[in-house]
Amino acid sequence: MRKTARYASTAAAGLLALSSLTACANDAAGPTADSGHGGGKGENVKIMVGGLDKVIYLPAMLTQRLGYFKAEGLNVSLLSEPAGVQAETALVSGQVQGAVGFYDHTLDLQVKGKSVESVVQFSHAPGEVEMVSAKAAGDVTSPKDFKGRKLGVTGLGSSTDFLTKYLAVKNGVQVSEFTPVAVGAGPTFIAALQKGAIDGGMTTDPTVATILDKKAGKILLDMRTPEGSQKALGGPYPSSSLYMQTDWVNGHKDTVQKLVNAFVKTLKWMSTHSASEIAAKMPADYSQGDKALYAEAVKSTLPMFTDDGVMPKNGPETVEKVLKAFNPNIKNAKVDLDKTYTTEFVEKAAD
Repeated sequence: MRKTARYASTAAAGLLALSSLTACANDAAGPTADSGHGGGKGENVKIMVGGLDKVIYLPAMLTQRLGYFKAEGLNVSLLSEPAGVQAETALVSGQVQGAVGFYDHTLDLQVKGKSVESVVQFSHAPGEVEMVSAKAAGDVTSPKDFKGRKLGVTGLGSSTDFLTKYLAVKNGVQVSEFTPVAVGAGPTFIAALQKGAIDGGMTTDPTVATILDKKAGKILLDMRTPEGSQKALGGPYPSSSLYMQTDWVNGHKDTVQKLVNAFVKTLKWMSTHSASEIAAKMPADYSQGDKALYAEAVKSTLPMFTDDGVMPKNGPETVEKVLKAFNPNIKNAKVDLDKTYTTEFVEKAAD
């Protein structure tokens, strides 16, 4: 029996029409030259990741490095965009068959008339951290102090944008009372923080670890653990996932099952290996010359991951609550959570 549930959460600026989506996605199935290409023979699948080097999306590249895609007979090309909202756009426009990004995008897309679902859930916490610059740390001690501030997000309409708005509203600051600034992640985020272009912002590891190492900022809110998610958001917050067009999933169940099998195997592998062992499997440039710091970044983020790919209980409800708090499109819409995710494939992967 197919279980599904839908959660919205990613503004999709400039989404292309879905009319020819399935056909485009089929056409897009072919190997491409990029750092995440599996190589060799097999069924071709393209997956866009909202930042391949972000630890929150680590299972994508790790699955490739462990050879699990290849073992399933798949030739997976991993492409990268700096923000999850761009990965979503690539999926909806038919450039790729799958997107690794936040589950909340499925809710936002549903109210826009697009049918997208999470097929394997990597996480039960956002993995995000709200940072504040060293200069502003004395004045910004909680989201109540967001008023009048410039706050960095990966992209406008991204999950970091959504979560920032929720934290503000929850703490009595209206969305119109602060300025979200799209600064990406990594060096661009850090530079914006150091130069004063932003007073703080939401980001993930390894950016968090680098900011702390450089003493460029401090942690305001840590949502890398289920406990942190509960405290900040009031429940488990399923974030990183593989989500796909529902029509494509229904027409390619064998392929989807192989993808989910590979990802679940990776999540189980992660649950039985240390952060340093996981870090050692990743591409050398991910550590940016500091292997110890990168391993520490992985260790800090590991608690966010599931070990079975299953949607956490009450997770979709938390996401819906967060989105309804500030997003008028979702606030006034009926969201069918049962259509935002499916556990059909993870249940079979566990057999």
